[in-house]
Amino acid sequence: MKPGRLPSSVRFMTTITKDFVRANDIDIHYIDAGTADAPTLVLLHGGLVSTSEIWAPTPISYASHVQRLAEEFHIIAPDARGSAMTSHSGGPVSMSMLADDVSALIDALGLDRPAVAGFSEGGLAALLLGMRHPDSIRALVCDSGYDLLNPDAPAFAMLPGLLGGLPQVDPDVVEQSFGQDPEMAEVFALMKADQDTARGDGYWRTYVERTLERWSHWPGYGYADLARITVPTMILVGDRDHFCSVEEAAVAFRNLGNGQLAVIPNIGHVISAGKIEALISFLTS
Repeated sequence: MKPGRLPSSVRFMTTITKDFVRANDIDIHYIDAGTADAPTLVLLHGGLVSTSEIWAPTPISYASHVQRLAEEFHIIAPDARGSAMTSHSGGPVSMSMLADDVSALIDALGLDRPAVAGFSEGGLAALLLGMRHPDSIRALVCDSGYDLLNPDAPAFAMLPGLLGGLPQVDPDVVEQSFGQDPEMAEVFALMKADQDTARGDGYWRTYVERTLERWSHWPGYGYADLARITVPTMILVGDRDHFCSVEEAAVAFRNLGNGQLAVIPNIGHVISAGKIEALISFLTS
């Protein structure tokens, strides 16, 4: 039996604690779950989401999967820079900054080369962490998010429509765009409640501006740069993902020196139980 792994007949409700750590000149808020003697897994949330339990009913957050993951790992899950409880000194927040923050978090908490997994924007941050700080981790899982390594990614073409064709981010226009779809409107409402609860009324506007500004630019790393990652890496995607295609997942996989590819059937741009089990299998095998 792998370290930290429990028999399937044993289930428990782990205690989730919240704390802050000073790293990379900001105060990073994170949740801590599982037992300290289990292998550590750092979880990176996607864009517009945080580690808050408010996201548990949605399929785009790890919140509803923390208990399952805590059966296998010691979970550390930070809020990204400028999201919810994690501070930011001001100005744009780049993908490279998000990756560097995770490396600083690992150092500040004294984590010994943990595994890292992220979904969507968090998946891209995990890949950049592996490129920029390959010695800080032992393995990583990128669940979607790799599409922005392509400077011609469809997401870049979709963004002007979300912004109403404007050259700058207008939070009111973004809210109207999200409101055209009931599911996306619900996500946007949760985001507003999450960010404003954490940072004060109206903070959601600042958060949207920073997030979508980041999404509008190629992060400066391409598929060829995946060769910089030296640790075992899994590219994970649902075969119905409308942002991250299976075809580009294969491109990412083929550029890795030590990679695996997992395609989950009948799943879109969400975190499913099947994805969680694939992640666990990869990191515990």
